[in-house]
Amino acid sequence: MPITPETARSLRRELVRWFARARRDLPWRRTRDPYAVWISEAMLQQTRVEVVIPYYLRFLERFPDVAVLANAPEEEVLAAWSGLGYYRRAKSLQLAARAVLERHGGRFPSDRDALLALPGIGPYTAGAIASIAFDRSEPLVDGNVVRVLARLFGRDVAPDSAAGRAEFWTLARELVPGKGAGDWNQALMELGALVCTPRDPACVRCPLSDSCEAFRLGRVAELPRKKSRPAAVPVELLVLAASDGERWLLERRPPEGRMAGMWQLPTVELAASGGLLFPTRKPRSLREGDTLCTIRHTITCHRIRATVKRAVLTAAVPAPPLAWVPRAALAEMALTGMTRKCLTAILAPPGKRSPARSPAPSNRSSPSPPKRPRA
Repeated sequence: MPITPETARSLRRELVRWFARARRDLPWRRTRDPYAVWISEAMLQQTRVEVVIPYYLRFLERFPDVAVLANAPEEEVLAAWSGLGYYRRAKSLQLAARAVLERHGGRFPSDRDALLALPGIGPYTAGAIASIAFDRSEPLVDGNVVRVLARLFGRDVAPDSAAGRAEFWTLARELVPGKGAGDWNQALMELGALVCTPRDPACVRCPLSDSCEAFRLGRVAELPRKKSRPAAVPVELLVLAASDGERWLLERRPPEGRMAGMWQLPTVELAASGGLLFPTRKPRSLREGDTLCTIRHTITCHRIRATVKRAVLTAAVPAPPLAWVPRAALAEMALTGMTRKCLTAILAPPGKRSPARSPAPSNRSSPSPPKRPRA
């Protein structure tokens, strides 16, 4: 289906009309503040909406504007982010906040190029901030948008290929209106989240089904072309839980690499990914005891099975990176998501302990957890 000016106007009219009726009342949709829009977009990457909402509200309460975020201790920012995963996003948020303070006097720029110059902000986030907060005529492309556009225009191209990325950005750019770009972009994402879903799309309820090429050809289930995915890497971990009743023994991760600077229960990698995520030797000062529970967790393509065992510190004083942490301080610490999960399982009543599973990364706006990133 070619995109003529009349086609674009018709699609916008039908979709925005549907969006006005069907849109979910999400907290970040109640504001045009670019800071709040930016925080929501950062959190929604690879994370489900229902998971993000409480984090978003708490984060804005603790860091209400750019200046507060820029000047906060990194430990506090990581603690507020703890459990969302992809911790580099939290560090990039603070770096970008400092850049906004230094380069723009604390006011978010509305220009796409200026937004792209900020740490951690890519084409999608720049388009979201510019269009939603400033009503600039800027497109955005995420997993939901790709799915809608691939089906609507019958584009059989791999979305993760260079050609595919260029094609979907071109389509999005041709469709974005001169005014009301924020509503249009959000309507596209909402359609992908609620109707044009990865599995079992509700084509009979779609406001664009009469114009949809995939629906006409019976190819909805085939498009977009499936992305190539890396094979899952199984990882076996030993997690050591040492407590004196009032304190827990934690270790701080190295300042570089995955989950840099975060705190975790002492963890040893037993097999599979060659020490890429965790050390392969346990501290000599820890003696392991009986098994408390088993945890299942996911970090990108790593599928983790962690055996949590009671442990005893044999040294009089823990040597860095180990440290005793008061139980009352845990809630304010930058703990890894897996550590929070382990502590929750350990502290559960014995009869209610069961293997816990981490939320699967999903399309950001999806109401259920599809096996694909973001929205």
